[in-house]
Amino acid sequence: MSKVLLIDDDIELVDMLREYLEQEKFEVRVAHDGETGIVEALSGSYAIAVLDVMMPRLNGLETLRRIRAKSNLPILMLTAKGDDTDRIIGLELGADDYVPKPCTPRELTARVRAILRRTESEQPESGSYSPLSVGALSMWPEQRRATWSGQVLELTSSEFNLLEVLARNAGKPVSKQHLSEQGLGRPLARFDRNIDVHLSSIRQKISVLGSDKTCIQTVYRLGYQFIKE
Repeated sequence: MSKVLLIDDDIELVDMLREYLEQEKFEVRVAHDGETGIVEALSGSYAIAVLDVMMPRLNGLETLRRIRAKSNLPILMLTAKGDDTDRIIGLELGADDYVPKPCTPRELTARVRAILRRTESEQPESGSYSPLSVGALSMWPEQRRATWSGQVLELTSSEFNLLEVLARNAGKPVSKQHLSEQGLGRPLARFDRNIDVHLSSIRQKISVLGSDKTCIQTVYRLGYQFIKE
């Protein structure tokens, strides 16, 4: 049973979401403010957190920033419908995906499942792990671990998934539609900038580790490509 943390001050909405998630066999815990949510998220007890942007005192974006400073726990943001600014900032701060409010419990549950499918991996029977290596990049999907030139590459769940898709297709353009389906677990929505923001973050993290060239290139009208060294 996967344990879900709901961080939202809307008691009526949270009760509705919790009831539906529990019917879908999730274990759910609720925090009605950012401070409590941070403590719970960093406890190591949860598979994923669902975090509302609009909360009093400590808002969702600041809550996300503080969680991300210490944890790569998958986080799904709840944002106001049509508020692209909060969505983009949330993604830049490390959110894995977002759902615009108002949303149905079914839609939210589908997004939660999509993220968890890509973060919960089975241990191989042999007990050994073979890395996926392309140039300076090495990835161990079973362990959700990546390095660049031997240095640890800290990635969020969605960043890891997207980079893995690109690495497995190194040297070939990969469409945004394919990246969204394989990396985020859902079709690409119109005007969706998730892929662009996540890949921009990956590029920045790689550059911090000493890469002096762009290994992830934009291919006009086709998508993105991981460049083989």
